[in-house]
Amino acid sequence: QVQLVESGGGLVQPGGSLRLSCAASGSFSNIFAVGWYRQAPGKSRELVARMQSDSSTNYADSVKGRFTISRDSAGNTVYLQMSSLKPEEPAVYYCNLFGRIGSMQSRNYWGQGTQVTVSS
Repeated sequence: QVQLVESGGGLVQPGGSLRLSCAASGSFSNIFAVGWYRQAPGKSRELVARMQSDSSTNYADSVKGRFTISRDSAGNTVYLQMSSLKPEEPAVYYCNLFGRIGSMQSRNYWGQGTQVTVSS
């Protein structure tokens, strides 16, 4: 089975920093991309950061220069380092993985989400 577990969410003051983690488990034969998405109240889910298998990255314009996506050396944990958080950015953050298990078709896998609240 596949499991993506996010952690590190919580309450942070405006201008503060937070580091989210996503621990992935599963017998992946191919991982093509990992990413973080967020959904704010009243808004649709949007891409925040994405990393391809070649380690190239893409960020939403609103977070460029403040957020950083990375993976550990073992490749089973994805991080999102968030800095200079704004009061307008509370949301549930979701870890996403696009990959393949064994000979199965490639698909998206999602974590359960972790809440980030920015409050003074």
